[in-house]
Amino acid sequence: MFQQSYLYWLAGAILLVVAIMSWRDKANPRRLTTGLFWGIYGLLFLLGNWTFELVGDKRTVHIAVGGAVVVLALIAGFGGVRLGSYHQRSQQEREASAQRLGSRLFLPALAIPVITVVGVLLFNNLPSLQLALFGPGNHSTLVTLFSMTVGSLVGLVSAVIMTREQAHQPLQEARRLLDSIGWAFILPQILATLGLLFTTAGVGTGIAWLTQEYLAVDSRFIAVAVYAIGMALLTMIMGNAFAAFPIITAGIGIPVLVLQHGGNPAVMAAIGMFSGYCGTLMTPMAANFNIVPAALLELPDKNAVIKAQVPTAVLLLIANVFLLYFLMFL
Repeated sequence: MFQQSYLYWLAGAILLVVAIMSWRDKANPRRLTTGLFWGIYGLLFLLGNWTFELVGDKRTVHIAVGGAVVVLALIAGFGGVRLGSYHQRSQQEREASAQRLGSRLFLPALAIPVITVVGVLLFNNLPSLQLALFGPGNHSTLVTLFSMTVGSLVGLVSAVIMTREQAHQPLQEARRLLDSIGWAFILPQILATLGLLFTTAGVGTGIAWLTQEYLAVDSRFIAVAVYAIGMALLTMIMGNAFAAFPIITAGIGIPVLVLQHGGNPAVMAAIGMFSGYCGTLMTPMAANFNIVPAALLELPDKNAVIKAQVPTAVLLLIANVFLLYFLMFL
């Protein structure tokens, strides 16, 4: 049966290949630390239940993973991930290839969402096929991931055929993109873990106490503004509105807006998340939204995307405060 761990192993294998290519790249002034960074990260993807069985102690494995994360942070903090040489075509060759292919260049990228949607619909309408591939149970997330993986592989193969590139060039491009993004590539995983730690540590309770002790949340408008702006600010710190939402909602949304002021929780949740997304537009911590596009477009300023989004984000946040105030208490 297909398991989600297979996708982790695939990602780990790719990262290990990238690490080896980095170690062999003499054009990279930090090739040893760059390769070590991606190698350690790849090994973390290869861990699973088999590791617990091999070591015999989950605590030891958890401590080892924590130590590996500290090493990654040290490598990134001291500038250990640098760009190298990626055996790319010349600018003239790329322009000639782009003119030859024209709009067909978009087909491999479009294949990913199309095949993902087709795969999800196919598995949902053919329960027997889902049962045969994934086994009994609810596998909605796994179905989506599997369909996306198939779409990515189809897009990869079609791109290689269309561009007439060598089979190993996609790995070189993957390494170039990873090196361009650098340490920010691992932020989504780190921040998801941080959100879990914050929630478990009772940060929401602490925020509730601070707001009620030091802010005039008896005023409905101030309470709404604190909730919306708090969602944006915590999202800017954590890089993820989904991680910030349970903390701010547990600290301000439910006890103050819903229980104290009698607001509509559905409106609070919808506009609260939207307020968090305003914070996403303004932070480099949301690497997959703001740093990756800059790397893909090879922009000289890594924060160019954020700078372009800040005015829109601020206006939307102000609008969200008033939307919450007027719609939540109808």
